[in-house]
Amino acid sequence: MKKYFNIFDFSQKVDYKIEILSGLTVALALVPEAIAFALIPGFSPLTGLYAAFILCFVTAILGGRPGMISGATGAVAVVFIGLIVELKDAFPGITPDNILHYVFATVIVAGLLQISAGVFRLGKFIRLVPHPVMFGFVNGLAIIIFMAQFPNFYNKATGDLLSTTPFLIMLGLTLLTMIIIWGLPKLTKAVPSSLVAILVVSMIVIFGGVDTLTVADTMNEGESISGGFPPLSIPQIEFSWKAFSIIFPYAAIVAGVGLIESLLTLNIIDEITDTRGSGNKECIAQGTANILSGFLSGMGGCAMIGQSLINTSAGARARLSGITAAVMLLVFIMFGSSLIEQLPMAALVGLMFMVAIGTFEWASFKTFNKMPTSDVVVMVLVTLITAITHNLAVAVILGVIISALAYSWENATRIRARKRVDNGTKYYEIYGPLFFGSTTNFTNKFDVQGDPDDVVIDFAESRIADMSAIEALNKITERYAKVGKKVHLKHLSQDCVNLLSNAEAIIDVNVLEDPKYKLPVDSKLISSYK
Repeated sequence: MKKYFNIFDFSQKVDYKIEILSGLTVALALVPEAIAFALIPGFSPLTGLYAAFILCFVTAILGGRPGMISGATGAVAVVFIGLIVELKDAFPGITPDNILHYVFATVIVAGLLQISAGVFRLGKFIRLVPHPVMFGFVNGLAIIIFMAQFPNFYNKATGDLLSTTPFLIMLGLTLLTMIIIWGLPKLTKAVPSSLVAILVVSMIVIFGGVDTLTVADTMNEGESISGGFPPLSIPQIEFSWKAFSIIFPYAAIVAGVGLIESLLTLNIIDEITDTRGSGNKECIAQGTANILSGFLSGMGGCAMIGQSLINTSAGARARLSGITAAVMLLVFIMFGSSLIEQLPMAALVGLMFMVAIGTFEWASFKTFNKMPTSDVVVMVLVTLITAITHNLAVAVILGVIISALAYSWENATRIRARKRVDNGTKYYEIYGPLFFGSTTNFTNKFDVQGDPDDVVIDFAESRIADMSAIEALNKITERYAKVGKKVHLKHLSQDCVNLLSNAEAIIDVNVLEDPKYKLPVDSKLISSYK
């Protein structure tokens, strides 16, 4: 149990000052994000803030990646738009409060699915995401973070660009924030530069009476971030197949999007900190947090790469920073709402601009002439899909599929056969992997009618990868058998021989020539194939 509830990492020295100050910075950055994401599907700011507090607190304690920050996210918020539309169609006259209960139920079901993914150890499959997809994901996310700040330079009421003076003030304060974040670490790293930047710009605005956009201005009229401890809310929904059939698909999407974004963020933080997190543990932590979020009036969420990078770039490496961020966020909600609402958005915009610049993989440009063309295409495509659709899960899944197809196509063309005749026997020495993509090229290399009576197919330099390859071998032996010729398959494991039941009588296997080559085949698969 210790490994699941270890709040601090005792294996390394924890800098408590850095952890606490970094957590405070993250808490300040969480406020406008949580509010903005809650407004996407039309929820109240507190719905997003409660989710941010619960997700951040629970995953900081139970998560598989110390230093990673979770909260309400846009990727999850977007899913609820479709859910709300479907609920209104299915239940005419449904009220906004009732819709929220269905949202909470969806978040709870999503949490159960995420815990299941962790229990069944599915987190390891994130390792299947190719590096070009990771590059594309990170670059696309950096573009999203960057572009999401531009609405702050527009008039919320009219949608027009701010007039000259407000625009210049906003731009100047944003640049000042970025300069402090960039320059302060060159002088001292005693305190997080992002926190200093927020405090300096805020004091200039508050005590200098500067008229500029604040956190309060980003909310709708009459809304506030002031509230109490997240209230218990048992979802009051219709218990029927109709309701479940609406909820479950969206819960599955929320679970999938949340896990993909969380596990990819975990990988990125792993690379930055040169440590290794636990994907399965993170799945369970995300699921637990979402379940609690659904029961405590939160909209759910997942890991946040922007806030995670703010945290790690400030030097935070332990769980204390995430716990501090969550606790301070709750303090803001319960006691400091009036002060937080006065924070200038320029400070937070400058901070997020620097996060976007730091997130973007600038080194990816250097790989254009070094990486295979297919990898470059995948990287650019994932970047564009992420930036345009804001659907991180779809972008990553498409990137993985395209990478897999490109890999299969490339390897399908690699199979070769060196042919020679010795003492009346035709030898085919196979080079390259034999799998579903290369079976056609493989079968086309044989001259069944023109070959002598004895044929040897040597797999010393090849590997049989799947059932399609086994079937291709089976058909080749059958074709030779029909014309009365004998085939000797060399360097095949006994598992492969067992599958070649139709040609068993004419197979000559010599495993001893390659004792290191063993092909693992599931016995259940063998029996079902037979």
